[in-house]
Amino acid sequence: MDKRLEAFQRLLDIMDELREKCPWDSVQTFETLRCLTIEETFELSEAIVGKDYPDMCKELGDLMLHIVFYAKIASETKLFDISDVINQLCDKLIRRHPHIYGDTSAQNAQQVHENWEKIKLQKEGNRSVLGGVPQSAPSMIKAYRIQEKANGVGFDWHNEQEVWNKVQEELSELKKEVDNQSDRVEDELGDVLFSLINYARFIRINPDDALEKTNRKFIQRFQHIEEQAKLSNRKLTDLTLEEMETYWQEAKHNEQ
Repeated sequence: MDKRLEAFQRLLDIMDELREKCPWDSVQTFETLRCLTIEETFELSEAIVGKDYPDMCKELGDLMLHIVFYAKIASETKLFDISDVINQLCDKLIRRHPHIYGDTSAQNAQQVHENWEKIKLQKEGNRSVLGGVPQSAPSMIKAYRIQEKANGVGFDWHNEQEVWNKVQEELSELKKEVDNQSDRVEDELGDVLFSLINYARFIRINPDDALEKTNRKFIQRFQHIEEQAKLSNRKLTDLTLEEMETYWQEAKHNEQ
């Protein structure tokens, strides 16, 4: 037996047993698992960003458990089971890769992406190109996916210079509204962020990844300031801004 199939069967058998015998597992529902699944997804994301591959392996296992758990709960009321989940996925993969399983041509990733969007509209019955973007997704990720999907049907800027010009235009409009103490500041700030995300896409940078790296960099540098304050037996609030800046630059230098 293929060791992959053997391992998956082992997981299914354990899930059946836990659902039957464990006081905690036996009372879980779709709703009680939902927030835990979101938490596991963030933990996987953290492992990926940190390039912690042993932890990534563990977190992938945790996510797989959740998928099997949802399918097990659904099978108990005959909604669907794990075979339905897998077969539906396989059917979708075949349908969305006609350049592999059909007679459609795709020479690069962009053409594959464009084919996907056409298939979603024509064969899968999506009412809108943007219909597949989850409403509950974080705003930055949602903006990026909206722009990607619009690009898939040809609604996009021609080049990165056009997008950069748009960023500059939106920044000017934001500054104008701020100076005028307008009630449109929030709208204009949103436009600036949206245009920056668009620019990131054009220069092939994932904005969420970029921001997360900056978050981590800020945390590391700020914690260096805290450590230096502690070493000098002072409270962080006792440091002057100039002293904090000195330690900040020190941390920055140590990164190089």
